[in-house]
Amino acid sequence: MKIFCVAANYPKHNEEIKMRAEENPVFFIKPETALLRNHYDFYLPDFSNQVEYETELVIKIGKMGKCIEEKFACRYYDEITVGLDITARDVQNEARKKGLPWFLSKGFDSSAPVGDFLSKTEFDTINDVDFSLKINGKEVQKGNSQNMIFSCDKIISYISKFVTLKTGDLIFTGTPEGVGRLNIGDKVEGFLKDKKVLDFSVK
Repeated sequence: MKIFCVAANYPKHNEEIKMRAEENPVFFIKPETALLRNHYDFYLPDFSNQVEYETELVIKIGKMGKCIEEKFACRYYDEITVGLDITARDVQNEARKKGLPWFLSKGFDSSAPVGDFLSKTEFDTINDVDFSLKINGKEVQKGNSQNMIFSCDKIISYISKFVTLKTGDLIFTGTPEGVGRLNIGDKVEGFLKDKKVLDFSVK
Protein backbone atom coordinates (compact mmCIF):
# COMPACT_ATOMS: atom_id res chain seq x y z
CA MET A 1 0.00 0.00 0.00
CA LYS A 2 1.30 3.40 -1.01
CA ILE A 3 0.45 6.86 0.35
CA PHE A 4 0.74 9.60 -2.26
CA CYS A 5 0.62 13.28 -1.26
CA VAL A 6 0.10 16.19 -3.62
CA ALA A 7 1.86 19.47 -2.84
CA ALA A 8 0.91 23.03 -3.81
CA ASN A 9 -2.64 22.22 -4.96
CA TYR A 10 -4.52 25.19 -3.46
CA PRO A 11 -3.64 28.75 -4.54
CA LYS A 12 -4.10 30.40 -1.14
CA HIS A 13 -2.02 27.77 0.63
CA ASN A 14 0.71 28.30 -1.95
CA GLU A 15 0.73 31.98 -1.01
CA GLU A 16 0.80 30.99 2.66
CA ILE A 17 3.95 28.88 2.31
CA LYS A 18 5.49 30.83 -0.58
CA MET A 19 5.31 28.04 -3.15
CA ARG A 20 4.12 28.22 -6.72
CA ALA A 21 2.02 25.74 -8.65
CA GLU A 22 3.81 23.73 -11.30
CA GLU A 23 2.51 22.76 -14.73
CA ASN A 24 1.70 19.27 -13.43
CA PRO A 25 0.92 17.92 -9.96
CA VAL A 26 3.90 17.61 -7.63
CA PHE A 27 3.67 14.53 -5.46
CA PHE A 28 5.69 12.62 -2.92
CA ILE A 29 5.19 9.33 -1.09
CA LYS A 30 4.91 8.52 2.60
CA PRO A 31 5.71 4.99 3.83
CA GLU A 32 2.96 2.70 5.07
CA THR A 33 4.23 3.21 8.63
CA ALA A 34 3.06 6.84 8.38
CA LEU A 35 -0.57 5.69 8.35
CA LEU A 36 -2.56 6.35 11.54
CA ARG A 37 -5.98 4.68 11.59
CA ASN A 38 -8.84 3.85 13.91
CA HIS A 39 -8.75 7.19 15.76
CA TYR A 40 -5.56 6.19 17.57
CA ASP A 41 -3.66 8.89 19.46
CA PHE A 42 -0.91 10.81 17.68
CA TYR A 43 2.36 11.27 19.58
CA LEU A 44 4.44 14.35 18.82
CA PRO A 45 7.90 13.32 17.60
CA ASP A 46 10.86 14.40 19.72
CA PHE A 47 12.94 15.56 16.74
CA SER A 48 10.77 18.57 15.91
CA ASN A 49 9.64 21.70 17.71
CA GLN A 50 7.10 22.72 15.07
CA VAL A 51 4.71 19.94 14.08
CA GLU A 52 1.84 21.19 11.91
CA TYR A 53 -1.41 19.84 10.50
CA GLU A 54 -2.38 20.00 6.84
CA THR A 55 -6.00 18.92 6.32
CA GLU A 56 -6.70 17.14 3.04
CA LEU A 57 -9.31 15.26 1.07
CA VAL A 58 -8.11 11.66 0.71
CA ILE A 59 -9.02 9.24 -2.09
CA LYS A 60 -8.80 5.46 -1.75
CA ILE A 61 -7.92 3.63 -4.95
CA GLY A 62 -10.38 0.81 -5.67
CA LYS A 63 -8.63 -1.09 -8.45
CA MET A 64 -5.25 -1.38 -10.09
CA GLY A 65 -4.44 0.99 -12.92
CA LYS A 66 -1.53 2.25 -15.00
CA CYS A 67 -1.52 5.17 -17.46
CA ILE A 68 -5.14 5.97 -16.65
CA GLU A 69 -6.82 8.51 -18.90
CA GLU A 70 -8.27 11.42 -16.97
CA LYS A 71 -11.77 10.81 -18.36
CA PHE A 72 -11.71 7.29 -16.90
CA ALA A 73 -10.04 8.12 -13.55
CA CYS A 74 -13.39 8.28 -11.71
CA ARG A 75 -13.68 4.52 -12.18
CA TYR A 76 -10.63 3.90 -10.01
CA TYR A 77 -11.91 5.18 -6.66
CA ASP A 78 -15.15 4.80 -4.73
CA GLU A 79 -14.34 6.15 -1.26
CA ILE A 80 -13.06 9.39 0.23
CA THR A 81 -12.24 10.74 3.67
CA VAL A 82 -10.32 13.48 5.48
CA GLY A 83 -6.69 12.99 6.41
CA LEU A 84 -3.81 15.03 7.78
CA ASP A 85 -0.43 15.39 6.15
CA ILE A 86 1.35 16.06 9.43
CA THR A 87 4.57 17.95 8.82
CA ALA A 88 7.62 18.67 10.94
CA ARG A 89 7.81 22.21 9.58
CA ASP A 90 11.14 23.14 11.10
CA VAL A 91 12.72 20.02 9.63
CA GLN A 92 11.12 20.75 6.26
CA ASN A 93 12.32 24.36 6.24
CA GLU A 94 15.87 23.26 6.98
CA ALA A 95 15.71 20.71 4.15
CA ARG A 96 14.46 23.38 1.76
CA LYS A 97 17.35 25.67 2.62
CA LYS A 98 19.81 22.90 1.79
CA GLY A 99 17.93 21.65 -1.29
CA LEU A 100 17.34 18.27 0.36
CA PRO A 101 14.31 15.97 0.08
CA TRP A 102 11.34 16.46 2.43
CA PHE A 103 11.12 12.84 3.52
CA LEU A 104 12.17 13.26 7.16
CA SER A 105 9.64 16.06 7.67
CA LYS A 106 6.75 14.24 6.00
CA GLY A 107 7.34 10.50 6.23
CA PHE A 108 7.82 9.83 9.94
CA ASP A 109 5.66 7.31 11.83
CA SER A 110 1.95 8.21 12.19
CA SER A 111 2.30 11.36 10.06
CA ALA A 112 -0.70 10.41 7.91
CA PRO A 113 -3.85 10.07 10.06
CA VAL A 114 -6.92 9.14 8.02
CA GLY A 115 -10.58 9.14 8.97
CA ASP A 116 -13.39 6.72 8.23
CA PHE A 117 -14.04 6.40 4.51
CA LEU A 118 -17.37 7.34 2.94
CA SER A 119 -18.74 6.29 -0.43
CA LYS A 120 -18.30 9.02 -3.03
CA THR A 121 -21.95 8.40 -3.95
CA GLU A 122 -22.87 10.36 -0.81
CA PHE A 123 -21.71 13.49 -2.63
CA ASP A 124 -23.16 15.08 -5.76
CA THR A 125 -19.70 15.46 -7.25
CA ILE A 126 -16.16 14.86 -6.07
CA ASN A 127 -15.30 18.30 -7.44
CA ASP A 128 -17.40 20.16 -4.84
CA VAL A 129 -16.77 18.57 -1.44
CA ASP A 130 -16.47 20.65 1.72
CA PHE A 131 -14.01 19.44 4.35
CA SER A 132 -12.78 20.97 7.58
CA LEU A 133 -10.74 20.51 10.76
CA LYS A 134 -11.53 21.42 14.34
CA ILE A 135 -9.04 21.51 17.18
CA ASN A 136 -10.45 21.61 20.69
CA GLY A 137 -13.85 22.39 19.20
CA LYS A 138 -12.71 25.38 17.13
CA GLU A 139 -12.65 25.27 13.34
CA VAL A 140 -9.09 25.96 12.23
CA GLN A 141 -9.05 24.92 8.59
CA LYS A 142 -11.61 24.40 5.85
CA GLY A 143 -11.56 23.82 2.13
CA ASN A 144 -13.53 22.69 -0.87
CA SER A 145 -12.27 20.43 -3.62
CA GLN A 146 -13.52 22.84 -6.29
CA ASN A 147 -10.59 25.10 -5.35
CA MET A 148 -7.96 22.51 -6.26
CA ILE A 149 -5.56 23.49 -9.00
CA PHE A 150 -5.50 19.86 -10.14
CA SER A 151 -8.70 17.81 -9.79
CA CYS A 152 -8.81 14.35 -8.25
CA ASP A 153 -9.13 12.78 -11.70
CA LYS A 154 -6.19 14.78 -13.05
CA ILE A 155 -4.07 13.72 -10.08
CA ILE A 156 -4.89 10.04 -10.58
CA SER A 157 -4.17 10.23 -14.29
CA TYR A 158 -0.84 11.97 -13.76
CA ILE A 159 0.47 9.77 -10.96
CA SER A 160 -0.48 6.61 -12.85
CA LYS A 161 1.83 7.61 -15.71
CA PHE A 162 4.79 7.00 -13.43
CA VAL A 163 3.60 4.65 -10.67
CA THR A 164 1.10 1.79 -10.93
CA LEU A 165 -1.85 2.43 -8.63
CA LYS A 166 -3.07 -0.57 -6.65
CA THR A 167 -6.18 -1.33 -4.64
CA GLY A 168 -5.94 0.34 -1.23
CA ASP A 169 -3.45 3.03 -2.23
CA LEU A 170 -4.28 6.44 -0.77
CA ILE A 171 -3.93 9.85 -2.37
CA PHE A 172 -3.81 12.98 -0.19
CA THR A 173 -4.93 15.67 -2.62
CA GLY A 174 -3.42 18.80 -1.07
CA THR A 175 -4.26 21.25 1.69
CA PRO A 176 -5.98 24.64 1.62
CA GLU A 177 -4.76 27.64 3.59
CA GLY A 178 -4.84 27.70 7.37
CA VAL A 179 -2.22 25.14 8.39
CA GLY A 180 -1.09 25.39 11.99
CA ARG A 181 0.67 23.83 14.94
CA LEU A 182 -0.32 20.72 16.87
CA ASN A 183 0.20 20.69 20.63
CA ILE A 184 0.02 18.08 23.36
CA GLY A 185 -3.54 17.78 24.62
CA ASP A 186 -5.20 18.85 21.36
CA LYS A 187 -8.42 17.10 20.37
CA VAL A 188 -8.50 16.85 16.58
CA GLU A 189 -11.68 16.31 14.53
CA GLY A 190 -12.02 16.16 10.74
CA PHE A 191 -15.24 16.55 8.78
CA LEU A 192 -16.58 15.83 5.32
CA LYS A 193 -19.36 18.41 5.00
CA ASP A 194 -21.01 18.08 8.42
CA LYS A 195 -20.11 14.44 9.06
CA LYS A 196 -17.23 13.75 11.46
CA VAL A 197 -14.92 11.11 10.02
CA LEU A 198 -11.65 11.78 11.87
CA ASP A 199 -11.11 12.00 15.61
CA PHE A 200 -7.89 11.67 17.61
CA SER A 201 -5.90 13.18 20.45
CA VAL A 202 -2.38 14.57 20.45
CA LYS A 203 -0.09 13.19 23.14
